[in-house]
Order: sequence, then C-alpha cells, then structure tokens
Amino acid sequence: MLYVAIRAARKAGDIIARAYDERGDLNIEHKADHDFVTSIDRKAEAVIIREIRRHYPQDGIVAEESDAVNADADTCWYIDPLDGTTNFIHGYPHFAVSIGAWRDGKPMFGVIYDPLRNEIFEAENGKGAFLNRRRLRVARREKVSQAMFASGLPPYRRNLMESFQKKMGACFPAADSYRRGGSAALDLAYVACGRLDAYWEEGLMPWDIAAGTILVQEAGGMVTDFAGASLSLEKGEVLASNEVLHPQFMELLT
Repeated sequence: MLYVAIRAARKAGDIIARAYDERGDLNIEHKADHDFVTSIDRKAEAVIIREIRRHYPQDGIVAEESDAVNADADTCWYIDPLDGTTNFIHGYPHFAVSIGAWRDGKPMFGVIYDPLRNEIFEAENGKGAFLNRRRLRVARREKVSQAMFASGLPPYRRNLMESFQKKMGACFPAADSYRRGGSAALDLAYVACGRLDAYWEEGLMPWDIAAGTILVQEAGGMVTDFAGASLSLEKGEVLASNEVLHPQFMELLT
C-alpha cells in the first residue's frame, strides 16, 4: 500500500511541478472566502484516486476536492493533492502532495511529497519514518526557549482568530523563533525531520494532518490535541513535537 501511495504522490507531483514552471491559466475557483482550488488541484487528485482505485477499490477515500467515497470503510485514504494551494497560486515555492491511510481510527502510513525539492517523506506504522530513504528523527531540544515552532490559521477560519492570537501571544515570546509555511503537511514533515521543533494549529481538515501524524510518531515524536488527548482527524487540532517539549507547549496552549 505504501508503494502505491508513493507512486500516486509522484505522479501528482509531476503535474504540479510542470504547472508551476509553466505558470499558465490555473482556472482558480473560490470554494469559500479565502479558500481556493485550481484545475491543478483537481487534476492531481484525479490521478491519485485513480491509482488507489486500481489497487484498493474497496477502501474509503476522503479527498479535499471530491465527495467522500465509502468513508466508513475499515481502511480510509485521506488525500490532499496540493497542500498549500495559496502558496502555489502566488508562486511561493512551498507546497506538497499529502496521502495518508488510517485503519480503524489509527494511522497506517503516510506520504508527503514536495515536488519542487524532490523530497518524499514516508512512514509506515512500526517501520520508521524516512526522507528519500534516509531515516528521520525529531529534534532533541528540551526547552521552549530554544525551539523554533510553526503555526498558522487557515484563512477561511476567521472565527478562530481570537483563539489563535491568544495562543500565539503565549508561544511567540516563550520560543526562540516562529515560522509560517502555509502547508500543514510540510510543517508536520519538518517536525519529523528536525527542521522544526514543534508545530501546532487548529481548524484543520483530516486530509491536512492524516499523513503527517504518522511521520512525526515514527520519527520518535508526539502528536496530540492541545490538551494531550489522542489526535482526532475530525477535531482538526494538532500539536506535534518531541516528548520533552510537548508538555511545555501544552501548558502554553491551554
């Protein structure tokens, strides 16, 4: 299954990379206020779904740009064909393909592919996390004051602005530095490979975090909601870091 996900991610990434280089008509549509989709999102998603359906027609699929199919199946694939669409539209080179599969409410594997950097992050339950076949470990910093963290707020979640500002008000002065990448999938992948020490965000969708969750876990990190409870894809609230920093960020966020 992991091989199928990697192949699907690469095929979708090729479509995205070519479109990014050509900078042609993207046929941008507004799904909601400050929430966009392009023809490239749809093409990439169609390729991924077709690849999965060829091999696992009985599995459920929950994808950002399509209606859910058999979402109550024991095994369900969560697909974000272009996580960071706003970055893509503006020509900002930070976006990724994200594919994760969960079974009975637990992550099985995840693949996050950055087509511009040709970086493919992969993880499978119990088998470790890898970047281009190199094993990953989360960073080992032990103090928030040393940590570089990432966060953000989906622009279509304006109702969470007050909550976000309060949490940023606690974390920003306590940490060493802050980054806003605009791709939840890559933020989680960067925690897994140690480029970031922590990442938190709320208002996310299942396809934003389904793949990145297992990457962080298999790299030796922790992923929970802000209160330390097991991650819920439906709740859309995530805190990812190493085991030492995790309770320190929890205290700041709650």
